[in-house]
Amino acid sequence: MKENSTITSPPSIKPEVDTEVLTTVKHEQLDDSYVYVHCYFNNTFKDMLIRIWKATFLIDRFSGARSSLVHTENISFAPQWTMIPDQAVYNFLLVFTGLPSTCKVFDLVEEIPEPGGFFVQGIQRNETDIYHIDI
Repeated sequence: MKENSTITSPPSIKPEVDTEVLTTVKHEQLDDSYVYVHCYFNNTFKDMLIRIWKATFLIDRFSGARSSLVHTENISFAPQWTMIPDQAVYNFLLVFTGLPSTCKVFDLVEEIPEPGGFFVQGIQRNETDIYHIDI
């Protein structure tokens, strides 16, 4: 036998907001933006391998400030290698910590203990901090 029952929602309670805390937080502490660099590698070789080192940075041309690499997609971190398709354009994504708000131009620099590191200079800053570059 079924009994009729009424389901009621609990009363809506709005949390209190401490406005003093909100006014003491500095803007730069709230800036958790990232820089997205989509890289395109035109592979003209056969059996090509690529990788990226964690010592890869975006470097502000004016101040020298460095944004660190925090995430990658579609490319291995050294010492591992990624095999890329023969005679094709291969793409991968690099995600960096935010650049200083004053940055207008920056370089992508892979600082490694061997020749052949990625280096792209003179990347013009844009409003979205999403870039598409040829490696």
